[in-house]
Amino acid sequence: MDDAVSTLTRGADVGGLTTGAVARLLGVAPTTLRSWDRRYGIGPASREGGRHRRWTAADLRLLERMCGLTNAGMPPAEAARAALATVSRDTPPRPDGRPDERGSRGGEPSSHAPGALPVGRARRECRGLARAAVRLDAQAMDELLAASIDRYGLLAAWESVIMPTLHAVGRKWETAGERYIEVEHLLSWHVSSALRRAAAQRRPAAGSGVSLLACTPGESHTLALEALAAGLAQQGLPVRMFGAALPVEAMEEAVRRTGPAAVVLWAQSRSTASRALVARVESIEWGVRGARRRPAVLVAGPGWAGQLPPGVRHPSGLAEALDALAAISQR
Repeated sequence: MDDAVSTLTRGADVGGLTTGAVARLLGVAPTTLRSWDRRYGIGPASREGGRHRRWTAADLRLLERMCGLTNAGMPPAEAARAALATVSRDTPPRPDGRPDERGSRGGEPSSHAPGALPVGRARRECRGLARAAVRLDAQAMDELLAASIDRYGLLAAWESVIMPTLHAVGRKWETAGERYIEVEHLLSWHVSSALRRAAAQRRPAAGSGVSLLACTPGESHTLALEALAAGLAQQGLPVRMFGAALPVEAMEEAVRRTGPAAVVLWAQSRSTASRALVARVESIEWGVRGARRRPAVLVAGPGWAGQLPPGVRHPSGLAEALDALAAISQR
């Protein structure tokens, strides 16, 4: 069990934790916790006032074992039987305040179960999201992503919760012999869905210039650009998001048809970053004769490092990109 879990476990000895707090900690949907309680007896041994669930340190030892087994791919019913057989709620904590997590795996801590992600010291929400992703728990991922965006705002949620988890998943499958690719795909889909939901919460205000966002031809990584699109939409700024691998001719046509104040070109790798493409987009004009206009062009993504076209802005992150586009669109 990691430091965040052990801290809350010690806190659970003082009156217990709510189901919501436990769900955020472990990356398990509250409805899943209630289902495990109802079906398998993996729940609080007692309830406040006979109804409200309060999880004690002893309850969390059992639940943490259950999560470790399901993370390893064991069906919930079988995992519950194994957890109940190997973890006693009466087992006292160790002298350092952390619970004894030894079970049927010869004393190996369950935090070392297959699927643990290297999220380091990220927020508790990041740890919970990582666990939900490994379990392929779609409902928990949706709930955790929505809660993080609501609580911290899209920018902070992206930088402190979503990006660290995506990077952790990527590192995991790169070092695990192509395993966990399904985790990365499912997490990416749910992140994309959460960003679209956040973007739909506000209608664009009139009078602001449009920002056109597109990946360069051959570039398929879109999530960072989707976060930028959602951030602009939340500020009421109009945006057109064209996604992955937009062909050059289609990009030119989109610029002419929308007349954007700014164009952002995303490249994840150096092989997809093209200075010639930037120059081509910069040269596109629209409007009536005598009042022709051109877009401001920004490049984004790590692919542009070391080959930045002269005079072209390269925002260092989501916050800088949002500020730059807001200023350009409101001119």
